[in-house]
Amino acid sequence: MSQSQVSVTDLDLPQLAEVKKQLDEELSHLSSSFAQLSKAQAKFKACVENVAEIHPKNKDKTILIPLTNSLYVPGKLKDPDYVIVDVGTGYYVKKVWATACCQVSVSLTKSHLGAQSRDDARKHYQKKADFVKTNLDKLQETIEKKQENMNFLLNVMQVKMAQQQRQGSAASAT
Repeated sequence: MSQSQVSVTDLDLPQLAEVKKQLDEELSHLSSSFAQLSKAQAKFKACVENVAEIHPKNKDKTILIPLTNSLYVPGKLKDPDYVIVDVGTGYYVKKVWATACCQVSVSLTKSHLGAQSRDDARKHYQKKADFVKTNLDKLQETIEKKQENMNFLLNVMQVKMAQQQRQGSAASAT
């Protein structure tokens, strides 16, 4: 099935209004997705910073543990050689500071923990943040193109409305 392209300048005002409505919905959805991706990127950047803050000198010290971006609870750092990394969809990996053998275990259970270096934990979150940044850039380009389309559509609608007014004025004058 082939689709034929129709220029927006060939559409009448009700059809243009429908196209505008569709563009509004698309822009709203894309903007919402952009906001969600921005939050995800901030979360991954915060994780990179949190992993960097874990030092052996902090062993048995009371620290604030981030449960969410805005909720922290006090706790003691019992073993600064390990960090638990959220790898997505409820799976976690226990990562060991650089003295470990850098061995990774993979399991289908959510509670299974493999071992890697703490630096790998930082790299993991940085890689995710960079991936999200790439998608944010692509999404920003798409949003800008949709906004350009919307501006063009609005200009066409204004021209058509002005033409209708002139035709209405000319018809009433005769």
